[in-house]
Amino acid sequence: MMRRLVAWKLAACLLLSATSVVADTCRDDTVHLRGDWGEVRFRVEVADSVEERSQGLMHRESMARGSGMLFIFPRPQRVAFWMRNTLIPLDMLFLDKSGVVQKIHHNAIPLDETQIPGGSGILTVLEINGGLSQALGITAGTEMRHPSVNENWAAWPCDKESSK
Repeated sequence: MMRRLVAWKLAACLLLSATSVVADTCRDDTVHLRGDWGEVRFRVEVADSVEERSQGLMHRESMARGSGMLFIFPRPQRVAFWMRNTLIPLDMLFLDKSGVVQKIHHNAIPLDETQIPGGSGILTVLEINGGLSQALGITAGTEMRHPSVNENWAAWPCDKESSK
């Protein structure tokens, strides 16, 4: 069982190796994450209007491994999500205004309408395929780089390539 878990984690890392972080500029369609576990990037769709946030990833039967959806709110606030009409398991990363992961909800259950609270002071939520956070070692404290994070608050600003 442990060998299978290690093999799955290695396979996930290899699949994402094509999307590993390289020194490139910030783009609206790309989220970079870094932490003690390493660095990765995801190609994202941005949901920054009420309508887009309401629709989210509903009715989709799959999502590519290196993809995700970034929900951007107009100001930091208390947020809660659910999985109504969402057909794929998701990890939800709740980030504050500095782009730091405050909480991760792992493997949200498809079609479940139970509220998933993200906490208060949340500015963005990144949804990725269920299980990837654990497979990659992503934890609370992980930093995100994306143009939606104000450079004055950002733990990892777009305009600077800082090292950990």
